[in-house]
Amino acid sequence: MNEIDILAIFAHPDDVELTVGGTLLKMKSLGYKTGALDVTKGEMGTRGTVTGRAEEADEAAKILKLDVRENLELPDGHVWLTEETRTKLVRVLRRLKPKVLLTHQIDDPHPDHNHITQIVREAARLASMQKYDGDFGQEKIKVPIVAHNIFSQRVMPSFIVDVSEFSAQKTEAIRAHKSQFYNPESIEPETRLTGKGFIDELENRSRYFGSLIGVTAGEPFYVREALNVEDPIALLTRPMNLYS
Repeated sequence: MNEIDILAIFAHPDDVELTVGGTLLKMKSLGYKTGALDVTKGEMGTRGTVTGRAEEADEAAKILKLDVRENLELPDGHVWLTEETRTKLVRVLRRLKPKVLLTHQIDDPHPDHNHITQIVREAARLASMQKYDGDFGQEKIKVPIVAHNIFSQRVMPSFIVDVSEFSAQKTEAIRAHKSQFYNPESIEPETRLTGKGFIDELENRSRYFGSLIGVTAGEPFYVREALNVEDPIALLTRPMNLYS
């Protein structure tokens, strides 16, 4: 498998699209290699089947132009920080060698989401330690930086990515998971996601975060570590049409 630059690690087959789809599309447009790792198959979901959701994820991956999409195959609803889960993720990281990881928000109320943030943070560090899982025969990697998408709780973003050009493609990728969202012909139980206005809510969210940086749509991220900025003038004078 080819090495990639940025890897999105989220719990369920549609979480990547809901949270960081625009960012992945933008990174691809800038020439970076992008990937997604679904941690579970979404078998605990109210709607859809494992087979159907895998097909939907494949279709969404094409829309997002991902270089790779894989599934870690941990049990949905039963994701825990254990030696086994850390090791499984370390092996993926060492194989794909991403420089940046995108994942869930810290302290997300969904247990799987919150546990995944812990697994990701620990696996990112352990992947740089050659003697950890050394018998498996992989080489260590440089610790990838972890950026947490802000979704479930109000947190001041460390940065916001302008995804205005990619809003339509992001929505198209979300809608590829047709079993999970509004379908007036479905006879399966209703959820918050299946409400007619849910995708509109997501677009409103993107518009709000975009407005904070003076653009049409944005995706927000929080980074726990201090960021190493080489040129603060270039960073702080990036166009923001807030006061024009």
